[in-house]
Amino acid sequence: MIKISDLTFGYSKKALLFKNLNLELEAGHIYGLLGKNGAGKSTLLKNLAGLVYPLQGNCILKGYSAADRLPSFLQELFFIAEELYMPAITAEQYMESTSKFYPNFNIAQFRKMLKEFEVPSHKLLSSLSFGQQKKFMISFGLAANTALLIMDEPTNGLDIPSKVQFRKIIASALTEERCIIISTHQVRDLDSLIDTLLVLHEQEIVLNTSLDQIAERIQFTTASHANAAQILYVEQEMIGANTISVNSSENYGKVDMEILFNAITSGHQSIIDVLN
Repeated sequence: MIKISDLTFGYSKKALLFKNLNLELEAGHIYGLLGKNGAGKSTLLKNLAGLVYPLQGNCILKGYSAADRLPSFLQELFFIAEELYMPAITAEQYMESTSKFYPNFNIAQFRKMLKEFEVPSHKLLSSLSFGQQKKFMISFGLAANTALLIMDEPTNGLDIPSKVQFRKIIASALTEERCIIISTHQVRDLDSLIDTLLVLHEQEIVLNTSLDQIAERIQFTTASHANAAQILYVEQEMIGANTISVNSSENYGKVDMEILFNAITSGHQSIIDVLN
């Protein structure tokens, strides 16, 4: 569905963010994109959306090149940026003027999600709080029912109850024809939501693996419960040490994405080798 081939990009040719980056994504999945600050997560998403142009390589969505920004491409994509600049119109007015660009837009679905998020539909969007503006855009993006939905730091500005609602609504909106990419630095917000983890590190995607495969190959436990000979990574905390080790059993536990991300970005190649 989505194919990135030999993508090289930098805002300056002397400082590349990506070099020959390759990535394939399939419909029917919710991908979580993680990376250090400055690694280029937002820029990668902008390349996918055709908002910036690569120095070389291609980003293809359902046969369309993102850089061409054709109408047939744009109606298959909805991008929710981290920063929002809302017009002085109501949610209903925004829907009336903008939904026509998305052939599969579902008005009833949009209004239902606004209600679930408790976003007023007859107030000016520019007068809403940042959190309410985020919930409005999430609702609109989901109701657009595009093949690809990209969200950059969507939980910024959401309170805890809204984050719970967000996870439930996103999970219920996934279909076999749709791909959702969520970029965030708040790893815990992706718990029980994503099914595949992407890690962007040092100009390339070093991990593109389902959580099921991760749980099958490695396990997360404390040092006292781990087999010392199979430990791949140790992270010290005030109450003890957490570990990642090779999973030699048929018992699959929960993936601790935060510890895994810390291990990968601190240079533990052995973990990547086990997972890939």
